[in-house]
Amino acid sequence: MTLVIAMVATILGSKFPVIGSAIFAIIIGIIINNIIWIPKKYEAGIQFSSKKILHYSIVVLGFSLSFQSIGTVGWKSLPIIIITLFAAFFTVFLFMKLFKVNENLGILIGVGTSICGGSAIAATSPVIKAKESEVAFAISTIFLFNLIAVFIFPPIGHILHMNQMTFGYFGGTAINDTSSVIAATSSYGNKALEIGAIVKLTRTLMIIPVVLYFTYRTIKKEQEQNTDVAIKNIFPWFILWFVIASIISTVFHFPAFVINIFQQLSVFLITMAMAGIGLTVNLKQFKSTGIKPILLGLVTWIVVIVTSIITLKIINLM
Repeated sequence: MTLVIAMVATILGSKFPVIGSAIFAIIIGIIINNIIWIPKKYEAGIQFSSKKILHYSIVVLGFSLSFQSIGTVGWKSLPIIIITLFAAFFTVFLFMKLFKVNENLGILIGVGTSICGGSAIAATSPVIKAKESEVAFAISTIFLFNLIAVFIFPPIGHILHMNQMTFGYFGGTAINDTSSVIAATSSYGNKALEIGAIVKLTRTLMIIPVVLYFTYRTIKKEQEQNTDVAIKNIFPWFILWFVIASIISTVFHFPAFVINIFQQLSVFLITMAMAGIGLTVNLKQFKSTGIKPILLGLVTWIVVIVTSIITLKIINLM
């Protein structure tokens, strides 16, 4: 069932790339779950998709990320990426209580905004034991700002008199999702697109330290509640395989078409996982969550944008 939904969502995503297949998969899943009765025998497959296939998508993503492809541009963007990352999480933890957003949802909005949208949310959600509804709402929130970014970033770049190189760094560090980075930077010029893609690739690797930090945090919490914690049951082994996959990609230096296959496969597996998540979400949960997580996402994103611009000025890239 999730495979069929993913196939339909992929076709729709190819027609409307700014929206993307993952969002279509969540929407289709939610519609089916709230309109059609799903037989009990489907539950195991839905759970497998929303949990295991989610892990596999991150591992496959690792094969598309080689350390060689980062190059000089990637290393140059690292200070901006790290500063915007800290700024995003500082904002999330500062405003989470003010907006009365639960911690898991706040963390997912934080990683989605500061790292790479859906992929970062997919990697972090199992570690913090987030509910399917929290994952669905976080991805929907991030999607909203991805869509806005495509339209507002090029004019911001022109208003601030950014050249193509600067805009590539700006788009790569301040737009959440890869598809939106590509859409915004490609409209600014080929050089902006090239730099934006490399910076976004570098930013995706921040999944590793962030997920490991939240793993440590979860283990500490579990130990406080129960001294008999088995670390091997909490540790995100899929992140270890993600790192190994990245190393394999670096060592073998896969050609562009192979990298593209891994990227497409990873997106398809994430789409399947999002279909599984959508099939467990009740619309009443969305209503009860309200607008406050969207406000949290908006404030966090504005901080990331402003931090990116300030950092670009400080390191003389603007």
